[in-house]
Amino acid sequence: MTDESTRAQAAPADQYVLTLSCPDKKGIVHAVSSYLFMTGCNIEDSQQFGDHDTGLFFMRVHFSADAPVTVDKLRASFAAIGDSFHMDWQINRADERMRIVLMVSKFGHCLNDLLFRARIGALPVDIAAVVSNHTDFQELVDSYHIPFHHIPVTKETKADAEARLLDLVREENVELVVLARYMQVLSDDLCKQLSGRIINIHHSFLPSFKGAKPYHQAHARGVKLIGATAHYVTADLDEGPIIEQEVERVGHDVTPDQLVAIGRDVECQALARAVKWHAERRILLNGRRTVVFG
Repeated sequence: MTDESTRAQAAPADQYVLTLSCPDKKGIVHAVSSYLFMTGCNIEDSQQFGDHDTGLFFMRVHFSADAPVTVDKLRASFAAIGDSFHMDWQINRADERMRIVLMVSKFGHCLNDLLFRARIGALPVDIAAVVSNHTDFQELVDSYHIPFHHIPVTKETKADAEARLLDLVREENVELVVLARYMQVLSDDLCKQLSGRIINIHHSFLPSFKGAKPYHQAHARGVKLIGATAHYVTADLDEGPIIEQEVERVGHDVTPDQLVAIGRDVECQALARAVKWHAERRILLNGRRTVVFG
């Protein structure tokens, strides 16, 4: 065996992820698996879900291609199958790092957590920029050598601020905007333009304890569980499709300040998982809900 053939055998196959949703009907799995077989691809992992309530079918397939092929060629050859089943589908490289923008105001725990996770490779993302309506965390962001954009927001400048954000998203080819405790309400128009591409962390179980000081509200009610909810942003404030929720049990002797401290950790965990799953293309929208493949 030659050195060249040995290297060819040792070379890892190209890895891809196909995600799709469509009206549920017979033959979808067969069509997908047959397509992959006919194009010389091998299924590494496949997950599917048929929702009887909505009549929709969801699927995520991680597959490999031993022969050289490009994403564009795979997309072009799969298009006919997608059209025949009226699919909403995507094919992406499995090793592709999603470009994201983080947004923050004056609470930096989620920002700090995501910056660190991205730095050590725990999140498959490239942080293109951090946007804030304050300058409190510019020094932190600068230490990671990531561009920091201070975009102040007032009632009079809100439209211009959102326009600058959209320009940044387009210029940097950003696929996901993460509200890491960004405490500004986004306009309906912005929510529509970035539908399915903005994740927020809400510092309570939705829809309970909305508004200011949710942990103080929770303390006043004597709760025994506190939680955080990561969800997609829609025009309906804090009512977008839920991606992940995290909880922590607390006792009667916990103070409001201790609840806040516990809540910071809970928020970081829920948001990090939501960002990771989105970047790995494990989340599919199902109306007001989500399908999350583990």
